[in-house]
Amino acid sequence: MKRSKLLILGVCMVFVLSLLAACSQDNTKNNASGASSEPSETQQATGTESQSAKEVKITFFNTSAEINTVFENLFKVYKEEHPNVTVELIPTPIGGAQIEKFQSLLASGNPATVVNLDAGTIFQYKDKFLDLEPEKAKYEDLALTGAIDGALLDGKFIGVPYSAQGYGLLYNKRVVEEAIGGAFDPATIQTRSDLEALFKKIEATGKAPIMIHGADWSLGSHYQGLAYSLQSNDVETNRQFVEDVKNGTADLSTNQAFNGLMDTLDMLKKYNARKSDPLVADYNKDSADFAKGEAAFFFMGDWSWAVIGPLEGRDNEFGILPVPISDNAADYGNTQVAYTEPKLFAIDNSGSTPEQQEAAKTFIEWLITSEASQKAIIGESGLAMPYKNLKVESSNPMSSAIAKYVAEGKTVNIGVTNYFPADWWAKTGASMQKYLVDKLDRAGLTKEIQDYWKSTAGK
Repeated sequence: MKRSKLLILGVCMVFVLSLLAACSQDNTKNNASGASSEPSETQQATGTESQSAKEVKITFFNTSAEINTVFENLFKVYKEEHPNVTVELIPTPIGGAQIEKFQSLLASGNPATVVNLDAGTIFQYKDKFLDLEPEKAKYEDLALTGAIDGALLDGKFIGVPYSAQGYGLLYNKRVVEEAIGGAFDPATIQTRSDLEALFKKIEATGKAPIMIHGADWSLGSHYQGLAYSLQSNDVETNRQFVEDVKNGTADLSTNQAFNGLMDTLDMLKKYNARKSDPLVADYNKDSADFAKGEAAFFFMGDWSWAVIGPLEGRDNEFGILPVPISDNAADYGNTQVAYTEPKLFAIDNSGSTPEQQEAAKTFIEWLITSEASQKAIIGESGLAMPYKNLKVESSNPMSSAIAKYVAEGKTVNIGVTNYFPADWWAKTGASMQKYLVDKLDRAGLTKEIQDYWKSTAGK
């Protein structure tokens, strides 16, 4: 009996030990796979580190082509700080086939993770981009008053503004002051006649008064785009004006702002440094010749500092004037410069993984807030950023000049162009080029532009 009890006890102990061994093996397996239902703090930390160390590659489609190299160098810095994330640049040429390249990436099913695109293009393809509403409050805290509202597209936050730009008639201060024999006060130029009188003084010194860059994007988007923005200072009113042009209830041929702008272009053509070959459109050469004093004025924006800033032998002091459209100083546009947040960072939502999207959010925030990025965008490229508490001061005298107009409320809001079709500036810019070389008269130009808009009605 005693022996029998001992035998039973022994069998039970073996059974218990077997169960304990099985449980131990199961726990070991669970811990190894990270599937434990109640991991320790150490296990949680290890899992987080493992997840954060996962390699992620994102691509960056850039249409600020003049600073391709700046972005490439920034991506190397980001890699050093975030070794698990690789950012690859997809560059585009200045003004050339940028939208077509973006479209081809979409069509191929291999879209860029992050894009730096015109707000209008992002609006056109808004269904392809991630809704950034959860990020909005953070950027509102970082940005200057109104900057995020200005970046909204039909009230939606799908793109983060990274630059604020202005354009008009850049001027080389040395050339202008040599022509007038003293200090130049830009406030003295408030009408077309004021500007032409100054041009005549400059021409008398043997210098070209104005450089007109003959590319379709400059003539179509920037110059002609003013016509729609000058209808009023309200974007929605200007959007309605364009709709009226589309359906034929508004006529550009009788529109004061449009005709005033074209009258000014007629005057600019007469004094153009490139009038013997207006369509040569060499952006680097035009920028360099202006910067070194071959022309007193340049119809362009403060973004040209990316080319002008590094030039050897250039002049040092530059400013900007509005493009006057009449001889009545009180007319809207005569004393206001065009100002906008032209480019937005957006995140793809058509082919990117959740991991790529999260990496893209962190990357964009770094581009906006890090000192390394601000040094590159503001200090090196000379762009302005619409944010508070920046760590870097602008090296761009043109941006500084535009900032004065902004501070005084003397700006033209060109936000209406955000809602235009992607091809509007190329199609109507081609008509503007024909007008620049006198292959079209005013009536022909107006008809071609209106025909374009009518062709987009209902789209």
